[in-house]
Amino acid sequence: MSQAQGLHPALRTRATELFGVRYPIVQTGMGYVSDVRLTTATANAGGLGILAAGLLSYDELVVAIEQIQAGTDAPFGVNIRADQPDVVERIDLLISAGVKIASFALAPKQQLIAKCKDAGLVVVPSIGARRHAEKVAAWGADAVIVQGGEGGGHTGGVPTSLLLPQVVDAVDIPVIGAGGFFDGRGLVAALAYGAEGIAMGTRFLLTSDSPVQPSVKDVYLSKTVNDTVLTLQVDGVPQRVLRAGTIEKLERTSAPGRLLRAVRNAFAFQKLSGTPWGGMVREGLAMRKAHDLTWSQVVMAANAPMLYRSALLEGKTDVGVMATGQVVGLIDDVPSVAELIDRIIGEATRILDRLGAPAPVASVPAEHEED
Repeated sequence: MSQAQGLHPALRTRATELFGVRYPIVQTGMGYVSDVRLTTATANAGGLGILAAGLLSYDELVVAIEQIQAGTDAPFGVNIRADQPDVVERIDLLISAGVKIASFALAPKQQLIAKCKDAGLVVVPSIGARRHAEKVAAWGADAVIVQGGEGGGHTGGVPTSLLLPQVVDAVDIPVIGAGGFFDGRGLVAALAYGAEGIAMGTRFLLTSDSPVQPSVKDVYLSKTVNDTVLTLQVDGVPQRVLRAGTIEKLERTSAPGRLLRAVRNAFAFQKLSGTPWGGMVREGLAMRKAHDLTWSQVVMAANAPMLYRSALLEGKTDVGVMATGQVVGLIDDVPSVAELIDRIIGEATRILDRLGAPAPVASVPAEHEED
């Protein structure tokens, strides 16, 4: 019997129904990690794969969507940056291409949510605070991914164990828990909190289907739960990364030194990506307004993509940056996506069966038995 045929009823949730997937497991849209191969593998394994489009040009996004659709008939999502200058054109592309889910790393404006929903797109923003969940729910979002402070990349300070039940109690749309999840135990725990599933980044990064260099994966596998740091030195916004290489240098470097390095990398990213300078400036202005950043922090934000690319794709862990959740310290292998999802669902099913089984009847000692 397959996992799908023998799926525990508790693993059929509002999220699986909303997304049209078999299992309540989401692979998040990680820049330079959630590519065509990883997204396709997740979709084919029964989870919700999300393509990271924030660092793709419009033309690259067109090709990536076509490649995923050639590799799977299952639903998948595309993660869009709500502050990109061409965000409307990108949403139009998702609509015309028949993509089902629009995921947002930054909360989209009410008008953008309305545009998506009018076209039948499922809108799933990622949030890190209850008030943000309440806002996007009021604007019409279909579900939210709620990331606690132990999660990787841009994150807040409230741990998942507190943030998740807080948001579940505040909104009536499906809530997906993120931050600290990596196995079937976590999936069951999230369901117990009232979530409709889990989203994972670091765990999917450490699979054989992710594009991250094997030598870089080895660095991740060597780390403990204490080997991450929440820093402002990457792009001016709190971000959890591995305590290694560049981060330690950035933490020690003076502000002028960090700024000079950021300027050099911003020029390198512009040349590599072909992003027009006007577009980069507009993105910087939007980020500055959204996060109340200084101009120095805006330049640092433009520098961030090169830091990620250097480490994750080029294997230069001494000069790059590696986003991660604290869960990295609990991961010790690199399975395929199919193996990972099968393992999580199998473990969750066994736990749910055990918890739902009748409690054993205690035997009555002979001396207390009635005649």
